[in-house]
Amino acid sequence: MMIARSVILFALAALLEIGGAWLVWQGWREHRGLWWIAAGVIALGAYGFVATFQPDANFGRILAAYGGVFVAGSLAWGMVVDRFRPDRYDIIGAAICLVGVAVIMYAPRGN
Repeated sequence: MMIARSVILFALAALLEIGGAWLVWQGWREHRGLWWIAAGVIALGAYGFVATFQPDANFGRILAAYGGVFVAGSLAWGMVVDRFRPDRYDIIGAAICLVGVAVIMYAPRGN
């Protein structure tokens, strides 16, 4: 159950951070306006709180693992929202990152 909770929190964090950054990008680079930017800033702030709910208490471990989730999530976001087509190296790289997440977060430790 602890792993499922952690995975859900990582997914929510990715949605908030990637979505927030995308909203800022749209507001600024695509000239959609300050409301898009403001919504992005709020989402990015909410992302910061989501990480605090991870079961592991080590900030460095959580953020290091989240980096791998961010890589894979960013490619997925691009595919769904921007119709980006990742090549095989994008997919291989994302898979490597997710294996790293699993090792960092869920490897058995003698604590």
